[in-house]
Amino acid sequence: MKKYVIAMVLLLSVMPFVLGTGTVAGAEKEKAKELDAKEFFDGREGTAVLKNLKNGKVFAFNRERGKKRFTPESTFKVPNALIGLETSAVRDEYEVKRWDGVVRDFESWNRDHSLASAMRESAIWYYQDMAKDIGEIRMKEYIRKMHYGNEDITGGIDSFWLGSSLKISAYEQAAFIEKLVREELPFAEKHQKTVKRMMIQDEQDEYTLYGKTGTRLSDMGLGWYVGFVKSEKDTWVFAVNVNSTGTEAKNITLDILKEQNIIKKK
Repeated sequence: MKKYVIAMVLLLSVMPFVLGTGTVAGAEKEKAKELDAKEFFDGREGTAVLKNLKNGKVFAFNRERGKKRFTPESTFKVPNALIGLETSAVRDEYEVKRWDGVVRDFESWNRDHSLASAMRESAIWYYQDMAKDIGEIRMKEYIRKMHYGNEDITGGIDSFWLGSSLKISAYEQAAFIEKLVREELPFAEKHQKTVKRMMIQDEQDEYTLYGKTGTRLSDMGLGWYVGFVKSEKDTWVFAVNVNSTGTEAKNITLDILKEQNIIKKK
């Protein structure tokens, strides 16, 4: 009887931590305040999640869609770059891969690229080659460590994130970016700093915008823009997806950030 009581006490003492770990994401979804962004989506189905890292406030448009998982497309270049650096599949952001001569849809892809330029131009072939160098075992290990979406890479080592098996929600994307901002991902601090530097898209006196687009190229029917805005006053993370392109997702995001006075209207 005494052993039973001790076991029950131990179980009850552990349960809050177990339950807490499992329900944090759910609780954040429920406490998100409604974000008025309907006009920016202009009738297109989509969602937006914003979080102020200073005060912890979360705002969301179309919260139900925010919970739904979609393929990350080229937003996966962010974790892919982290894994590549951590596993030494690439030495640094300057490492160049030679263009294989295959003419692809976008002219900017048809040349040699570094890790950084391939991020900037969203050159898929560079990151596909790097994924092969990383290999399935190490790729699966780090995606599991990151708790990235459904963690499913069965769609093929060079394509699982492109209209395939790997899927992630806007809430999960925002949580991933928050960990990157705080440098709490399972990677060396220097690699997290490198990838954040590669994500810079706009530097102003008042703020710096970091982001990555993603488009489902098979039908242009899914677009992402994920990242964060850093200023002296606040840091905001964001994740937006829409039934359109990554360019549209970025435009919607910028409109929302301006409307919320997170970045200045020009």
